[in-house]
Amino acid sequence: MEFVQQQPTSKAPAEWFTGDVWWDVIVAGQEPSRLRANLVRFAPGARTHWHSHVLGQTLHVISGVALIGTRDGTVLEAHPGETVTCPPGEEHWHGAAPERFMEHIAMWEGAGGDEPETAWGEAVGEEQYGGARTRRR
Repeated sequence: MEFVQQQPTSKAPAEWFTGDVWWDVIVAGQEPSRLRANLVRFAPGARTHWHSHVLGQTLHVISGVALIGTRDGTVLEAHPGETVTCPPGEEHWHGAAPERFMEHIAMWEGAGGDEPETAWGEAVGEEQYGGARTRRR
């Protein structure tokens, strides 16, 4: 057993995010583990670009109001203590509501080998981000 070496907090890249987003890597598992988990902090209105994960992703909201959008136009609203799963291969985005900061723990698995674990797409437009919110699906 050992403590995981903490990495410094880093700013999320503009190629994948709109607005100010910061993350702390909780764990980036070493083979044979494929576990990945980050604590991600979004400024009001900040969000990811469209993306999908080969093996899916789970988001656990810590504070604020999270918005999670899908290609069919659904925008889920999740609150602290709630967990949302995104199935393998489903294109989605997530971020903070416009009126407050949000932080969540993002969990996913690496695909193993040289296969990318996340496929990144284009930025989420204002119309998509501002769509009608659904409290629970």
